[in-house]
Amino acid sequence: MEHYITALSESVVRERVTFQNRFGIELSADLYTPKEHEGRLPALVVGPPYGGVKEQGPCVWANGLAERGFVVLAFDQPFMGTSGGTVRNVASPELFTESFSASVDYLGLLPYVDREKIGAVGICGSGGFALSAAQCDVRIKALVTASMYDISYAVRMGQTREQLEEHKKQLSMKRWEDAEKGTPECILSYPETPLEEIPKGIPEPAAEFMRFYAMKRGHHPNARGGFTTTSDLSFMNFRLLDYIGEISPRPILFIVGDRAHSRFFSDIAYKNANQPKEMYVVEDAEHIDLYDRTDKIPFDYVAKFFTDNLK
Repeated sequence: MEHYITALSESVVRERVTFQNRFGIELSADLYTPKEHEGRLPALVVGPPYGGVKEQGPCVWANGLAERGFVVLAFDQPFMGTSGGTVRNVASPELFTESFSASVDYLGLLPYVDREKIGAVGICGSGGFALSAAQCDVRIKALVTASMYDISYAVRMGQTREQLEEHKKQLSMKRWEDAEKGTPECILSYPETPLEEIPKGIPEPAAEFMRFYAMKRGHHPNARGGFTTTSDLSFMNFRLLDYIGEISPRPILFIVGDRAHSRFFSDIAYKNANQPKEMYVVEDAEHIDLYDRTDKIPFDYVAKFFTDNLK
């Protein structure tokens, strides 16, 4: 299962580590460290896309930022990848947000990390979770989001009051079914092995996600695109970014593709955040390009942002 979608840099060391979140669930992570370093280094937490694992986009980001002098921790969310949690593929806004703070706990105990210089990177859904964590965890001194999704907004998006009520009813009745069966329903979207081409007729953005998760480009057996069906209930009852303005005066850098279907999530968060904040638009890039396209991800700009702000 240790299939990484990018090669490890010769100047970086990667080590598998584990630690517990505050609920006692063991999180599995990869720790990236520059081979040549001295003194205490700044550190970054990198969270995966919603449904992704550390061997996909996070390994690309961690590798690129470790090359530029940062200690980087890329983790699997609980119930995902190689992290703990007995019911697999459960999604939880609180637990997924907590993973960032648990990662800060781990990094801050390393003897070669400067615990006053810890930042966070959230890719896709982890952009919302990273921001949510930083609303209260002031140890996170600067943040970068890439192709940010606010999952708590997404599960309600575009639905009328009547449609929401019907959705809640369906999910609540599904809980009866799950209780009777003894296991929760989880419908996966992507195959065990990568596809050669995307089937015709799949609408966007579903087809876009398949271009990454279902193809050799980003496929991983631990990231097959699905959460337990009733996971949406917790997100319908939890608003991730109500206090985004309280992150200030710690800075936020929102990175979006100019063609990203998800750009409006970053636009909303940017509007609601207080200064200092910045929007970086990557030309000719769709949502998934900021997962792995090293020719699109502005690593040098991100490294400068953290170097300037982790003080």
